[in-house]
Amino acid sequence: MAAITAKHARAPEAVPRQRRRRTSFPVWRWVILAIAAVYFLVPLAAALRFAGISAFGSLFTEPGIWPALWLSLRLAAITWSVTMVLMVPTTVYVHLRMPRVRRMLETVTILPIVIPPVVLATGVLQAMPLALKASVWLLGLEYVVLALPFAYRALDAGLRSIDVKTLTEASNSLGAGTLTTLWRVILPNIRTAVISATVLIVALVLGEFTMASIVLKVTFPVWIVNTDQLNGTIPTAASLFALFVTWIILMAITVAASRQSRRTGGGEVTLFAVAPRETIGN
Repeated sequence: MAAITAKHARAPEAVPRQRRRRTSFPVWRWVILAIAAVYFLVPLAAALRFAGISAFGSLFTEPGIWPALWLSLRLAAITWSVTMVLMVPTTVYVHLRMPRVRRMLETVTILPIVIPPVVLATGVLQAMPLALKASVWLLGLEYVVLALPFAYRALDAGLRSIDVKTLTEASNSLGAGTLTTLWRVILPNIRTAVISATVLIVALVLGEFTMASIVLKVTFPVWIVNTDQLNGTIPTAASLFALFVTWIILMAITVAASRQSRRTGGGEVTLFAVAPRETIGN
């Protein structure tokens, strides 16, 4: 009896040791983080040393930089708007009514990554009417095709983290229509997924070069490449500036969305998944 008592007395001390062993950060993870940091930071430091601080001062006085930057921002807004209008209702409908089609939709949306951008741009140019070829909407529609894989996977992860069917049935039982349910019930619960898709779309549009050069649109990446033929330091400074600004914007969106999610009980914002939490209402 005394031995059993002593055994149970020592048990609470073993639990904290086991927990400490589980929560310890292994050395190999620090090694991987250090290698990744060197891999990403060394080229940036070399580019900054090559361009010099003085190149950033004359960057914004270069001809054509502001129209190119404004065009890229407009394309990001167009791409995001069209992609959300197309993908949010489609993804919700597939989750509700056609769950077996999810596999096929995943395969279809992965095609823009498999097919080269040159082929996509050439096919769109052959299919679109002449009036659309001269407008900025052509490049925006091409970017929508490129954004489909990233937007669908972010939205699909958000919808899988909640019970869409139960929420829809509860909303319908209270008298809400389809649009009201989508706007006031589904969207508030996948807000973090929408923001994750926004982050990916903005990053994609601000860095795409191939399609813009094929359709003869001078976006910010195209302007960088064209300027690189005349001066090497200015395009390097522009690339670093675009990279830093994009990082700041994406981090700000992610941090703001995470704080909003913690206040409302939503999921954690990540780029490819949404951690499930309790369902919220509006």
